[in-house]
Amino acid sequence: MTVSPMDLDVPVPPRVAKLAAGRRLQAIWHNELGGLTYRVGADTFVKWSPHESGLDLTREAERLAWAVRFTPVPVVLDCDRDDDGQWLVTAALPGEYAVSDRWKQEPRTAVTAIANGLRAMHDAMPVAECPFTWARADRVGHAFASRAAGKLTGAPWHEDYAAIGLDAALRRIVDPPPDDKLVVCHGDACSPNTLIGDDGRWTAHVDLGELGIADRWADLAVASWALTWNYEGDWQGLFFDTYGVAADRDRIDYYRLLWELTP
Repeated sequence: MTVSPMDLDVPVPPRVAKLAAGRRLQAIWHNELGGLTYRVGADTFVKWSPHESGLDLTREAERLAWAVRFTPVPVVLDCDRDDDGQWLVTAALPGEYAVSDRWKQEPRTAVTAIANGLRAMHDAMPVAECPFTWARADRVGHAFASRAAGKLTGAPWHEDYAAIGLDAALRRIVDPPPDDKLVVCHGDACSPNTLIGDDGRWTAHVDLGELGIADRWADLAVASWALTWNYEGDWQGLFFDTYGVAADRDRIDYYRLLWELTP
C-alpha cells in the first residue's frame, strides 16, 4: 500500500486499508470531526468517519442514490460500518476540486463553473420527487437544541457575525425572510464540493449528506460566501450574475447566520 505524503500525520484506518486491498491511497480531505477521504487507485473514493464524529454516511449514500438519476454525483459502490466507524465507497468522477491549485490560480473560471454547476443542479433535481428536506424550521430547531445542550456558546465564529451575541443571533433566525424559490439544495455548496474538468466547466458535485428541499438562498448564501475563503479577490458579483439572480442581502445575511448556528 502506497500512501501520499498528506497521510503521514493521520493513520490510515484499518478498514480503509482493507478496502484499498494494496492499491495506492491518496489522502484528499481530513475534516475537523475526524472524517477522512481517500482516492483509492484511479477509479474509487472512500470516505471514512469515526462513530464519535456524529456524521452518518448512510444519509449521504441515500441522497446520492436518489440524486444520481438527475445530476452528476458519485455512484455509491458500498456503504457500511464496523466497530470503529462508517465508510462510503463511490466511483470516481472526472474533474478536480474547484479549490485545487490549478483553479485557485484561475478564479474567474472556477467561480463561473461553481455558479453554473449550482444553477444546473437546482434546475435538474425535481422538488416534487425529492424525499429529503433541508427545512429551515428543522435547522432552527437544531440551533436551539444545540444551545440547550451547551454546544453553542458566545457569538458565531466568523468575523462577519462576531459582533452579534448568541441571543440576538437566535432571535434573528426565528424571523426568516419569505421563501424565494424552493429547490433541491446541495446542502453544503462550498467551493470544494464542485468538480471542474480540464475545459474549465463543472463536471459534478460531491459531499451531499445534507441534500434536501429548501429555499435556494440556503445554498446561494453559503456558496457565495465560500468564495471569499477560497479565492483572492471579490468574485461574489460574478457568481450571482452567472447563476442568474440579483444578490439579495437580507436572504444572504439570514442564511449565512443560520449556517453559523447549525454546523
